[in-house]
Amino acid sequence: MGALRLPSLSLLRPTFSPLRRLPPLSVGRAATHSLAKEAEAATAGDGKASVSSSQQENSVTPRSVDFSAWYLDVIANAELADYGPVRGTMVIRPYGYAIWEAIQDYLNVKFKETGHSNMYFPQFIPYSFIEKEASHVEGFSPELAVVTIGGGKELEEKLVVRPTSETIVNHMFTQWIHSYRDLPLMVNQWANVTRWEMRTKPFVRTLEFLWQEGHTAHATFDEAEKEALQMINVYKDFAYEQAAIPVITGRKSKVETFAGAACTYTIEAMMGDKRALQAGTSHNLGQNFSRAFGTQFMDENGHRQHVWQTSWAISTRFVGGIIMTHGDDTGLMLPPRIAPIQVVIVPIWKKSDERTSILEAVATVHNILKEAGIRVKVDDSEQRTPGWKYNFWEMKGVPLRIEIGPRDVTNKSVVVSRRDVPGKPGKEFGVSMEASTLVNHVKLRLEEIQAALLQRAISFRDSNIVDVNSYGELKEAIAEGKWARGPWSASDTEELKVKEETSATIRCFPFEQPEGEKKCFMTGKPAEEVAIFAKSY
Repeated sequence: MGALRLPSLSLLRPTFSPLRRLPPLSVGRAATHSLAKEAEAATAGDGKASVSSSQQENSVTPRSVDFSAWYLDVIANAELADYGPVRGTMVIRPYGYAIWEAIQDYLNVKFKETGHSNMYFPQFIPYSFIEKEASHVEGFSPELAVVTIGGGKELEEKLVVRPTSETIVNHMFTQWIHSYRDLPLMVNQWANVTRWEMRTKPFVRTLEFLWQEGHTAHATFDEAEKEALQMINVYKDFAYEQAAIPVITGRKSKVETFAGAACTYTIEAMMGDKRALQAGTSHNLGQNFSRAFGTQFMDENGHRQHVWQTSWAISTRFVGGIIMTHGDDTGLMLPPRIAPIQVVIVPIWKKSDERTSILEAVATVHNILKEAGIRVKVDDSEQRTPGWKYNFWEMKGVPLRIEIGPRDVTNKSVVVSRRDVPGKPGKEFGVSMEASTLVNHVKLRLEEIQAALLQRAISFRDSNIVDVNSYGELKEAIAEGKWARGPWSASDTEELKVKEETSATIRCFPFEQPEGEKKCFMTGKPAEEVAIFAKSY
């Protein structure tokens, strides 16, 4: 009997940059910020909580000093993710996965409301499937992971580890669709995909990531177009309403269109370092894949027609977008609607005889909020000081903190602190413990925080978009780290020139366009639309 041969991957892109190791939670960087708010002695109702020196060490690199280091610090210290043993892979920790679950929960409802059913397609795809659509294989070949050995034997046909599922979906659609009565066919799957990236960044770009991918088949182009637009608007609504991220919705340029699609729609978000993040896409695939796979149906007149298709996806990249949009030098800052924990309760006592009454009050407040549907947690551990706990839960981005000390128990009240308003300005003393008063107060504050985060992000975005009327102005705007918006009707070659000379790409042609005559800033010729250029992740 020969030696055991393990299955192997033949990787078309075998090398990529190593990733910096995430720092452990207990080791922080010497931020100039120094968590100054802790100098207030982490005051609660009694104003007596102390702060140890170790609390002040648990900080992050300031965003203004090194945005990338800040991002990695937040992911580590907020316990969102860690690196896997294979370079470029990521272990999503429970708190990070809970944010992804919040995204899933919202979108699952929307997908079903719009007539889609969840299902699952295999992870392994015959390489010949990828080759059937020419532009698709050309676009994805550099990112493919290919299996060549299985069960100790060389495979007759190499298999691709799913980079996306248009090809295998069409293979199955061809077997399921025969008549116009079988249309529309609208499915979605929650799955993992593998893309062999050169440069990786946790959540934003990893070799393997989680996503949903919707796939639909229709009888006409108009139906497919309506579907593609409907789904990009579902993503837009999620971004605004749940993640408090003010995305710009629009159409990708031909150069930036998904490989194999007729048209790609996108939501583009501005991160805290002013780079663009493609946060979700929806593709009108036209008949490109149905022609390649022979996916046809008999129409009402008895004629054979190729189906018209769409695909659309949003991924764990959105978690990275939430971090980079809302975080600050203290750490993560989560919009309440997607926060795994909306309220954390911290009890405070100095004397042992105060403990029982305080914990009873804490339990009462916890139950009141939980019964009202608020996601609440009690941190009653006795190994850490209240000040350390404030620091820790602020790092994790919990929107509201409730502090209960001896004086609060006597007064039947609590102290409420907002994550988005640091220090004393964000504290409210003497909030009544009476059930209806407390619930109404907490719900109101959560909605205020949600709205405040969105408005802050809108103001930041709008103040960093520059209208340009010449290529020189575009170069200047991009050099300053801003987004450039200007009329565009130039060629693909000129678009690639902009990318080569500035590292900026056309993020989209926004759906919302200014009125009036426009002249392309690159060629001087008439232009029907303005485009947005930016450096991106």
